[in-house]
Amino acid sequence: MSDDEREERELDLTSPEVVTKYKSAAEIVNKALQLVLSECKPATKIVDLCEKGDAFIKEQTGNMYKNVKKKIERGVAFPTCISVNNTVCHVSPLASDEAVLQQGDIVKIDMGCHIDGFIAVVAHTHVLQDGPVTGRAADVIAAANTAAEVALRLVRPGKKNQEVAEAIQKVAAAYDCRIVEGVLSHQMKQFVIDGNKVVLNVSSPDMRVDDAEFEENEVYAIDIVTSTGDGKPKLLDEKQTTIYKRAVDKNYNLKMKASRFIFSEISQKFPIMPFTARDLEEKRARLGLVECVNHDLLQPYPVLHEKPGDLVAHIKFTVLLMPNGSDRITSHSLQELKPTKTVDSDPEIKAWLSLPIKTKKKGGGKKKKGKKGDKAEDSMQTEPVDEAANGASQ
Repeated sequence: MSDDEREERELDLTSPEVVTKYKSAAEIVNKALQLVLSECKPATKIVDLCEKGDAFIKEQTGNMYKNVKKKIERGVAFPTCISVNNTVCHVSPLASDEAVLQQGDIVKIDMGCHIDGFIAVVAHTHVLQDGPVTGRAADVIAAANTAAEVALRLVRPGKKNQEVAEAIQKVAAAYDCRIVEGVLSHQMKQFVIDGNKVVLNVSSPDMRVDDAEFEENEVYAIDIVTSTGDGKPKLLDEKQTTIYKRAVDKNYNLKMKASRFIFSEISQKFPIMPFTARDLEEKRARLGLVECVNHDLLQPYPVLHEKPGDLVAHIKFTVLLMPNGSDRITSHSLQELKPTKTVDSDPEIKAWLSLPIKTKKKGGGKKKKGKKGDKAEDSMQTEPVDEAANGASQ
């Protein structure tokens, strides 16, 4: 199918079947997150956690749409990643890796699931400890959570991407934290995890994006990463990179046999979605991947680090911009936070947080909608605000 034909036949949220597939993917990824989180204990190998998350998503999606005539693609949309402390993202180690979690680690879990190319992604931050999280760890998580709550209310039809970027930076600053550079919140479409319409959380001299306005029936992965450091993470070692995505618009005649073997395997198994090198034949993978990356056949997802001692938090959720308002379909409640800072004294941030997630329907609907209805119907969506606010004022 050509790009033009795909564009003409593009399925969006006007189709109830599409909404169902997004929500089914979200239900699976939320459960996968819960499973991985329950297994995050000191001395647990990080690679084992990543494999458990991916295996759960593959198993659950494999049980769906078994008896349909047309094959429906489904499975992992983004490999499970466990990034700890000052490491920002994309840690999904190879099977031979021996790294383990330790008591007190700030653990960031990131994962994605799709059904028929309709993608739900989620990321969550948890500290390996009993009792409330305090100090700078609480600040950095509260900053990410409050910024995510503000973004949820500002990513709505008629609003601009730049407004969201400015708002989340202000929230992070209120907690004496920074939004990490280079992180994008992407529009998602069928089989497209990184659409062209984006929010660039922090603009920099070497990274700019076009102004864009959000529209009804769009889907976004809102991706917030906060740091107690300067928010300018570095790539320390390319060998740590294990996640890649096939660049479908690129071609090159690979010279090495190992590269051709690996690229053929990737094209068959992972033609569109990001994947982990752990799922390839490991002996040949490292050698073959290098040539594929060097000639732009694969897009790498590098492992980035803030400075040692910096703390990094990550919150990501999927939101559907429905006609009756925003529907956040992926999330997980936070452990108790007691940050040292508060947003209570900032009227602009408080005003953003008080914006409704749902909108009143014109004309009489079956249910009365409005702020009270929102709280009853969308408790999942409003609880984290209460949690952040309560934590901030203690």
